[in-house]
Amino acid sequence: MLDNIIIGQYLPGQSVLHRMDPRAKLSAIFLYIIVVFLANNWLTYAIVGVFALFTIALSRVSLRYIYKGMKPVILIVLFTFILQVLLTREGAVLYDLRWFKLYDGGLRQGIFISLRLLYLVMVTSLLTLTTKPLDITDGLESLLGPLKKIKLPVHEFALMMSIALRFIPTLLQETEKIMKAQMARGAEFTTGPILQRLKAFVPLLIPLFISSFKRAEDLALAMEARGYRGGEGRTRLRVLKWTGKDTIALFVLVVLAVGLYVLRTH
Repeated sequence: MLDNIIIGQYLPGQSVLHRMDPRAKLSAIFLYIIVVFLANNWLTYAIVGVFALFTIALSRVSLRYIYKGMKPVILIVLFTFILQVLLTREGAVLYDLRWFKLYDGGLRQGIFISLRLLYLVMVTSLLTLTTKPLDITDGLESLLGPLKKIKLPVHEFALMMSIALRFIPTLLQETEKIMKAQMARGAEFTTGPILQRLKAFVPLLIPLFISSFKRAEDLALAMEARGYRGGEGRTRLRVLKWTGKDTIALFVLVVLAVGLYVLRTH
């Protein structure tokens, strides 16, 4: 399962999404989240799904790779679907047992919320898959720049987010190494009752925490050795350039949001 997690991964490429300004991609992700929550009927969810597939096609990231990264999320989606079906009691009764009644509203709500989660994970994953961590830092810092006027540490916040994204795949690789080392010593992570499996994961925490603190300390020492003293007065090697395609992308999302608001069930 650890190999299937794609959050924090970056795939080099020359697609339209790869060449977009990181500020435009961050703004587009924010607008897309609003768009997804505007959908509330079959037509609007279908439009959002088509747009998500179109965005994946523009990124030139394989659908198989996206599906691979969705596997860890599927369990959460299934749990959410079952929870909505069991707890929502709206609409006509589709199936009646003594201990359970399946309502039309519960089934519809479960499908809609599950699709919403899938769409959000699919599209937001493209941000890290098509954008370098340093570009995300620069874009986030630029977008939050006006907050510097109220003395907020924008540069430090953006740097923290970038390091967190960069360390996700690193920590997953470290976890996999520890698991393999313990499996070679007789530990079982994939067989036995669920409680036994959970207990088997507890010994992973101590070496993983120690390794994480060691990596954080090494990173801090490396940054100090290179003269890092915060964002004040720093110059940039890469200059962000906003182009016409960035404006078009945001305009398309605004049009999509307006269209969904008109088509949604009020």
